[in-house]
Amino acid sequence: MKRPKILVVGSFVMDQTATTRVFPKEGETVLGETFSKAPGGKGANQAVQAARLGADVTMVGKLGRDANADEMLYVCKKAGIDVSHVTFDEKIPSGCAVIILEQKPSEDTKNRIIVLPGTNMKITKEDVAFLKDSISDYDMVILQLEIPMEINELVAKYASEAGVPVMLNPAPSAPLSDELLSHITYISPNEHEAAALTGVKIDHEGEKFNRSQAKEAAQKLFDKGVKNVLITMGTAGAVLMNEKETIFSPTINSIKAVDPTAAGDSFVSSFCTGLCAGWNLQDALDFSNCVATLTVSEKGAMPSLPTLEKVKKFNEEHGFKIPDTRILEK
Repeated sequence: MKRPKILVVGSFVMDQTATTRVFPKEGETVLGETFSKAPGGKGANQAVQAARLGADVTMVGKLGRDANADEMLYVCKKAGIDVSHVTFDEKIPSGCAVIILEQKPSEDTKNRIIVLPGTNMKITKEDVAFLKDSISDYDMVILQLEIPMEINELVAKYASEAGVPVMLNPAPSAPLSDELLSHITYISPNEHEAAALTGVKIDHEGEKFNRSQAKEAAQKLFDKGVKNVLITMGTAGAVLMNEKETIFSPTINSIKAVDPTAAGDSFVSSFCTGLCAGWNLQDALDFSNCVATLTVSEKGAMPSLPTLEKVKKFNEEHGFKIPDTRILEK
């Protein structure tokens, strides 16, 4: 059996994380608890997660000539990712982020993030031109919004013309052109990003959400040409909709959330990996919920992304059904 072959075009970001018991107010200084650095970036996170789950992954992005770049490339290579198409800028530093985690006793961790794009916004059309002839080699293309929009539009166009499905994770939130949306097979916003894209707020409380509002939001994206809409809603779970069916997967609450950083990236990437492994939509959705649950149980972006072995063990311990993973096992 041939392992799923996934292309990720996206960002590299070195995360610098500080924990505190309370977010500082405007003009206020507070004493923090801990500080750490870890490789991240939505693109690199998604690439590493897919690779750790067993997919054959190629990453396209841009780095600076600095120590952060060396560290981020090392983690990707260790995961088995093909980084031969990662390019470098000689003057601009690699992307980085400042993350503040608010950790209050007996409460889930909350985060605030500032991303400094650096070289991520220096990817050029020439850097991805090779994909026009080779993109058909892949089973899925994953995109996000931490790189120039024109690059996403170009890669999505290449993929669509070659009949390769495209997953767009529209984060951080930004306006999307009709042309880009017309080339998207799967779009995966959270409820806030969905509202920004469609103007439809999806009310939810606890494990319940307003299904009619979710369908209204999805229909606006269907009208733009998107084939499948996958909306994540925190404690209310995730719902996938297309013109034929609506599929729901509840949140798994058996593990305490320690750090939500990279949970969305983990969810999107594992969903795509499951689809490329031949699973049906429900199985891929349930699997991605399990993977994201494990991700939030540990600190850091890439350090928290679980391996396939860890996911399988988690499913066995909690009695969750997991699809046939033999195609993902190296």
